[in-house]
Amino acid sequence: MAYNYNEKFTGQYEERAVELGRYIAETNSTVRATGKKFGVSKSTVHTDVTVRLRKINPALYNEVRAVLEKNKEERHIRGGIATKEKYLNKVSK
Repeated sequence: MAYNYNEKFTGQYEERAVELGRYIAETNSTVRATGKKFGVSKSTVHTDVTVRLRKINPALYNEVRAVLEKNKEERHIRGGIATKEKYLNKVSK
């Protein structure tokens, strides 16, 4: 279920940045999955957790940065798995 935080956080960017950062740190979520969960674009998530969060809560920013780096390192693996599943599903149909 996706939450629409656009209305809730209008003018409250700092709150949204902290909430997005906490979610990423607690769940090891990707930027794309976090955006989908909170009803905001992945660009908004990325800006909030890299630019805004760095100024608001440096400790949380460091946690989030570590998760984002791990996700970036694993990105090629997830892409390969998705491609493999795509072609396995095509063959089995």
